[in-house]
Amino acid sequence: MASAAHTYALILAGGSGTRFWPLSRDARPKQLLDLFGSGTLLVQAIRRLEGLVPPENILILTNEKQAAAVRENATMIPPENVFAEPAKRDTAPAVALGIGLVAARDPEAVMMVLPADQLIQDAGSFQEVMRDALDVARVSDGLVTIGIQPTWPCPSYGYIERGEPASIAGLAPAHVPHEVRCFREKPSPELASEFLRQGGFTWNAGMFVWSIPTVTAQLAKHAPELAGFIAELAASPDLPATVAERFPGLPARSIDYALMEKADRVLNIAATFDWDDVGSWISVAKYLPAYGDDNRANHEVTEIGSRNNIIFNAEPATRVALLGVEDLIIVRTGDSLLIANRHQADAIKNLAPLLPPGLL
Repeated sequence: MASAAHTYALILAGGSGTRFWPLSRDARPKQLLDLFGSGTLLVQAIRRLEGLVPPENILILTNEKQAAAVRENATMIPPENVFAEPAKRDTAPAVALGIGLVAARDPEAVMMVLPADQLIQDAGSFQEVMRDALDVARVSDGLVTIGIQPTWPCPSYGYIERGEPASIAGLAPAHVPHEVRCFREKPSPELASEFLRQGGFTWNAGMFVWSIPTVTAQLAKHAPELAGFIAELAASPDLPATVAERFPGLPARSIDYALMEKADRVLNIAATFDWDDVGSWISVAKYLPAYGDDNRANHEVTEIGSRNNIIFNAEPATRVALLGVEDLIIVRTGDSLLIANRHQADAIKNLAPLLPPGLL
């Protein structure tokens, strides 16, 4: 078992607030919303690590606009463990920054990289899977990914094609890792259906586990600019100054493209916990109470002859009543009201360029 003292978690908590407008804003994206009455997604992500990672070993990476709100949510970890990127540069530079921060503290550490904006309710199963992933990363030369068993041919996710079960000397984890054959970009609906028919594919959840020696060696081979940045951080007498100077110039690439698709050995462990990326109001609706003919709402509504509507009311003193309407998304906040066709939920982000700056 990997020692907790040498176990770290990097939580990625940046992003924009366009998909859940008007509830979300630039300074308060999805992970900073309490969508289900059980705390923000960021708070849930931190709580899932209790007993697995010491609070002082949990690092959060966000941006300048959201840093204050992230610190308000992350009161269970040291405030200095929240870092703001000086520029938006995609996930490869962000993950490299996190690796550099961990390596500067503990060059032999094993670390997890976790998104802040996913809904996982079974924390016990999550920890069981992650413990096995940490153990595999500690003793193997592989970069470990966590895969989600596909439940439908989703064209919006990346896929991981799994090969044979991996042999890890001296280790027999309950959740057996498989060698990864390749990463597949977001497929067409037809190709996604073929993936499910073939079997052996998981959704790419964007969760990674690796040891610092293994990941830095792989970056040196496949992404030397990122490896050089990490080495500079480890040697820097002024870490914030080095980040401010060097980070904005790093190439804007995803970590999948920069490293995972090229790495010498990638392993995949299939998740046994529940998982939802909560990508739109449609996803949120599944967890809200039903009223009448499958109207879903976070507070009680009055309805007559209405069906298949989603209502999220951030002003519960204001009553929402529905009469003869269907397939709507209605979101009410203190300063805005959204009324959208639920079949265009993914297009809500397109409203952002048209809105007054004060509402973003």
